[in-house]
Amino acid sequence: MTGVISPGKSQKMSTKVLRQKAQDFLNSRKHANNLVDIIGQWNESGTSCILTVETIFLEILKRGDMYQEKTITLTISEPSPEVRFVNWLRNCYEEIWEKLLTSIEGCRPTIQIQALSTGIKLMAEEGKYPIEFVNRDLNYYFPLHRLKPLLMSLLSPEKDNGNLISRFEEISNYPDALYYIYKCLPSLTPKRQPREIYIRNLLELIHKLPLQKDIEEGESSTNDRQLLCGPQNGVNFTWDYISARRALNKVWACVMHWELTSGLHKQLLIVLLERVMGHLEKPVLLTDFLMDSLDADGPIGLLALQGVFVLVTKHNLEYPNIFTKLYSMFEPEIFHTKYKARLFYLSDLFLSSTHLPEALVAAFAKRLSRLTLVAPPEDIIIILLFIGNLLLRHPGLKRLIDHPQNGEIITEESAGAGDPFLMEERDPLQSNALFSSLWEIKALQCHILPNISTAARFIREPLPSVEYDMASALERTAGHIFDREIKNKIKDIMLTFERPNSLALPKGERLLQFWQLTTMH
Repeated sequence: MTGVISPGKSQKMSTKVLRQKAQDFLNSRKHANNLVDIIGQWNESGTSCILTVETIFLEILKRGDMYQEKTITLTISEPSPEVRFVNWLRNCYEEIWEKLLTSIEGCRPTIQIQALSTGIKLMAEEGKYPIEFVNRDLNYYFPLHRLKPLLMSLLSPEKDNGNLISRFEEISNYPDALYYIYKCLPSLTPKRQPREIYIRNLLELIHKLPLQKDIEEGESSTNDRQLLCGPQNGVNFTWDYISARRALNKVWACVMHWELTSGLHKQLLIVLLERVMGHLEKPVLLTDFLMDSLDADGPIGLLALQGVFVLVTKHNLEYPNIFTKLYSMFEPEIFHTKYKARLFYLSDLFLSSTHLPEALVAAFAKRLSRLTLVAPPEDIIIILLFIGNLLLRHPGLKRLIDHPQNGEIITEESAGAGDPFLMEERDPLQSNALFSSLWEIKALQCHILPNISTAARFIREPLPSVEYDMASALERTAGHIFDREIKNKIKDIMLTFERPNSLALPKGERLLQFWQLTTMH
């Protein structure tokens, strides 16, 4: 029995041989050297070796073969064979963990994922069957000394680990693992500026691990909500949201002081809005950051708008120029961004109050109407519904449908020279929208697409008494419609009518009308 392994000198073993050696090792200690041979196959056998090692040590942990209570010895004596065997097993186990972490950091993706999966399983089993003495009265133990190195490997400053973090997301189903992950994160978050790859990995990890506000006490038992490291006979684990929230706030306090590239800025805003903002102790402190982000073009400004909306509606933030900023975001470029649906939805909420000045709302209605001339078909429908909601909330704006100017009605033919609306004006109250008309919507009544021309006729009919549901309308985008049509039509697509039996064309083949097979002599 030896613990020294010489790398690079062993020949590759088949999976069958590895399994047989593992079985012999588990059945009898006389085959102890089999473990050395198996570990020596780490670089040669790849995932087969990792799976074999996983099987061995899961069984060893369950049997308690590595458990050793600490005792105080007053005399120096030679350890017994049993103690030496246990120490040897523990050394092999530590060596396995070093190899797992090394594989996670720098191997092929398949080996990385398998090493991560094996590490999580071993950590879970060690939590159920500790190899060190723990207080049995607590009836719960979590091996933090295993979790922290795993997190360090995932938060690599050298390599983008998005695929590994996506696989690691499965651990969020266990409240104990989620709790201890957040407890570890502050010690892994540097206060000084880290590398860009590290920031990307950290933000991706937080995004994949949602922090839950409430986990009922009944769910903390293994019967209702399974724990990663909990035994089957009851667990003394309590979900401490306040402590986990405090850890997240410490992490985010460091993140907010880092310098960010445009891509990281956008990723940070997404994580902030979807995972973090609801758990911050003082979200109002984000005001300056969000205000600065609003000045950025493209998706960064749109995402910041959602954060400002949360501060305005839930934390009583006063931002008098928010409507001017919102108004400036409606440019033709918005139709080419990924987050345009977010802008329409938030704008509908911002303009939902019936106490807003008519001149302000009229400016939005007119600007949206003008954008329909350059918008994609699916966005035109959304804009028409949005304008319809504005007219319902402010009945006085109905005069925009046919607004007289010099005793005449503005039409699409005369609008080019006679429309007083100032499209380039940044202040909505100075855009002269109240003196214009929605002639663009009238022009859409002649659109080549029937669904658009039909939707544009709402200004000629009595307006509905109930507002349109923008959320459900935004879900019905062109992509959803296309996918639904494909699913409906897929059964009509046939590749062949008859099963081909040879290289000759089947009987009745339509291609025979256009091609003739000839034989070259």
